Amino acid sequence: MKRLQLLIFAIVIVNISFAQVASNSYRLYLTDKNNNTYSVDNPEDFLSQQAINRRLKQDIDIKLNDLPISKFYLDSLKNLGLVILNKSKWLNTVVVQTNNQDLIDTITKIGFIKSKQKTSSFLKQNSYKTSFEKKDLTILSKNDDPLDYGYATSQISMLNGHVLHQNGYKGQGITIAVIDAGFLDVDLLPAFESLRTNHQILGTKDFVDGDEHVFDTSNSSHGMKVLSTMGGNIPGELIGTAPKANYWLLRSEEASTEYSIEEDNWAAAAEFADSVGADIITSSLGYSEFDDSSQDYTYSDMDGNTTFITKAADFAASKGILVLNSAGNQGDDPWKYISAPGDGDSVLTVGAVDAFATYAYFSGVGPTFDGRIKPNVAAMGYQTTVQGVDGSITVANGTSFSTPIMAGMAACLWQYFPELNNMELIQKIEESAHQYSNPDYKLGYGIPDFGKAANLINTDIHSFTEKTFLKIYPNPFYSYINIELLQKSNETVTVELYSIIGKKIMEIQKPLMGQTNIELYNLEDLSTGIYLIKIEIGNETFQERIIKIN
Repeated sequence: MKRLQLLIFAIVIVNISFAQVASNSYRLYLTDKNNNTYSVDNPEDFLSQQAINRRLKQDIDIKLNDLPISKFYLDSLKNLGLVILNKSKWLNTVVVQTNNQDLIDTITKIGFIKSKQKTSSFLKQNSYKTSFEKKDLTILSKNDDPLDYGYATSQISMLNGHVLHQNGYKGQGITIAVIDAGFLDVDLLPAFESLRTNHQILGTKDFVDGDEHVFDTSNSSHGMKVLSTMGGNIPGELIGTAPKANYWLLRSEEASTEYSIEEDNWAAAAEFADSVGADIITSSLGYSEFDDSSQDYTYSDMDGNTTFITKAADFAASKGILVLNSAGNQGDDPWKYISAPGDGDSVLTVGAVDAFATYAYFSGVGPTFDGRIKPNVAAMGYQTTVQGVDGSITVANGTSFSTPIMAGMAACLWQYFPELNNMELIQKIEESAHQYSNPDYKLGYGIPDFGKAANLINTDIHSFTEKTFLKIYPNPFYSYINIELLQKSNETVTVELYSIIGKKIMEIQKPLMGQTNIELYNLEDLSTGIYLIKIEIGNETFQERIIKIN
């Protein structure tokens, strides 16, 4: 009865007092999910079959936080004259917009509202800023590659991603939700033609404007470039890490401003991704400082349990979704640390390296405030090959791009290991990384090897055909590489050592019959990083990744 009285009181306020101030938005924390027409005993009434199937597959219970927000509460807020912008069932919050300051000042007197928090002062601005993307570069050096990755060869071979692709795992049957700032001209640009032709873009939704228009010119191109690193498919120029996966394109970021409301948009997008059955969320967004400094986070908030968006990301992971997020680009700024939701303990946070597998100066670093390893892993985020806005293939910098590269490869690995749950998949990825036994706060566990993670290769021993056996060691190496070959017929072997960007460092030719040893020596002066060994025996060609250490 008390709650009803307070609601009536608030309605009277609306009728008698209407302060003419700038329109603001607020996050309302609700007390409970009472007066709900749904029950956890009947999840099919409020969850899609895909979402239910994911929970069943990973033995995840339907919980109270899966229930929608009470319609009675939503209707009550609308009746007050509030405009509902977004809501989160997991966090039991509603974002409302109003210019009635008197109502906002008294709204916590309503019985089902626990507290309020201002999330923005305005919602639109015509200029653009991109705090999460480093400036594009324009110089490309194309490498010849038998798999036709073109300019994208380095970013895939660095992860040994071609091993999964060669075995037919290109993301088929996996759905990736891309939560970003906008997907300018994805419906037109050439990198996405195969996605359009094969109906791999399952749908779009804009949580900023409340519609489905994410391709138009009012939106950022950031999400388009992100998508191209996974779903791009122009043989000989750009092939992404998961060209056969399905995609949902979800806009949560208003590129022209930075307010806490974008965390609410992200949470709503993540819940939508859950509802449509997404297996993976990849997000190249991060939050620490806002245009309204009163909303700023501090380093102590990066503890995995404090920020609104991190709580939402961990909720998504608790529903069986693999959540990846960028480490951020503030490694060379005073802040320097990863940003939310990259601090989440269930989030696979991705840092950036260059083509030599060296830490990219801008990549956000760890640890989290509570001392955990972050980022978890790293991929190529410096001079990363992406689709350009003018239709050309170009390069861009940022953990914004190392993250979707990793997400696409994770999709291929999950396709290979469908029996794993999301956290087991993270463990597989981390264990395959090159510094798993000695992680740091710049690259975490290091650069994953997806061939190794899938058990499709062994670090040292390689068996290719009935007549050829090969062993390469040590890996990692310092001053030499030893190659043992066993061949059952007379052949000539050619061994070539390349940098990760395709520069030939050494070549040796030798006749081969029976068992032969070939040593590459005097390598101690090579820079640390990833190198490729190419071995040609007759009409067979083998290419393997090997890591140089100091």
